[in-house]
Amino acid sequence: MTHPASTRSFQRFSIGVLVFTLGVILWGAFVRATGSGAGCGDHWPVCNGQVVPREPTVQTLIEYTHRLTSGVVMLLAVALSVWAMRAHAKGHPVRKAANWALFFMMTEALVGAGIVLLQYVADNASVGRAVWMGVHLVNTFLLVGAQTMVVWFSKGRANLAFRGQGWVGVLVGVCVAGMMLLGVSGAVAALGDTLFPSETLAEGLAQHANDQAHLFVRRRIYHPIIAVLMGAALVYVGRWMSRLRPSPEVKQSAMLLTGLYVLQLGAGLVNVVLLAPVWLQLVHLLLADFVWMTVVRMCAAGLSKDAPRAELVSEPVPTHASAA
Repeated sequence: MTHPASTRSFQRFSIGVLVFTLGVILWGAFVRATGSGAGCGDHWPVCNGQVVPREPTVQTLIEYTHRLTSGVVMLLAVALSVWAMRAHAKGHPVRKAANWALFFMMTEALVGAGIVLLQYVADNASVGRAVWMGVHLVNTFLLVGAQTMVVWFSKGRANLAFRGQGWVGVLVGVCVAGMMLLGVSGAVAALGDTLFPSETLAEGLAQHANDQAHLFVRRRIYHPIIAVLMGAALVYVGRWMSRLRPSPEVKQSAMLLTGLYVLQLGAGLVNVVLLAPVWLQLVHLLLADFVWMTVVRMCAAGLSKDAPRAELVSEPVPTHASAA
């Protein structure tokens, strides 16, 4: 069952909220990459015990800006949820997607507050910080995914069906789980690059085999390996999703996903060669978000109740007689 599309103004607003959220996410990565997470001390939501910091340092300004923009995007998420509830009839999928987006926005704020209050910032190189970074990444993906679904459903898409999907359900599970694993490994690798930067590429490669090196450094090698394997998996999943659910949306998403992932792998390679400069870390993260949004779009199109279905039919094996 399809639902009426949202108004143009709501569609534009939902896209604007998503874009602004991506900007806040990138600024949060800038906070981590510049070591500015302790710019407001271990105070939250105030900054160094003050609502407006006096005589702030550069690190304080960076962290305080992130908190201000996070507050703005929270208000936007609330407005999006309220608007979705008031402008759409009961049962419209936009309502549920907007409410989930607000929920993950609130958990995002709680995770961020926990990182500050537990002092998992600046030069903290504990395993606990890596765990919280992983949780933060997973929640960020869920937030971006929910907001992507708001935009998707605002176009008048049908509800999703999770039962009776067969192999498509398996492929969706592989995509989601793989992207979460890839994202967490990337977050830990980025943390290692920030805390233990290398002077040269040779030095960075040598550190992976050094038993005395920090755990974050010795585990950095896993991220590019996972990235290559996940890239191959996504191309395979996109190919089979297009066969099983041959809708224009699935095919377009699968093609876009392949192109984006090739670009992402290239950015990752350059990031390693250039020893992870801050600007390239932000580009790499933005591309990762684009890949994730495309995965969400492809999975939504494949799970849509009105998606065309095709059976898996193996190609006939030619016999000697037919070959003759």
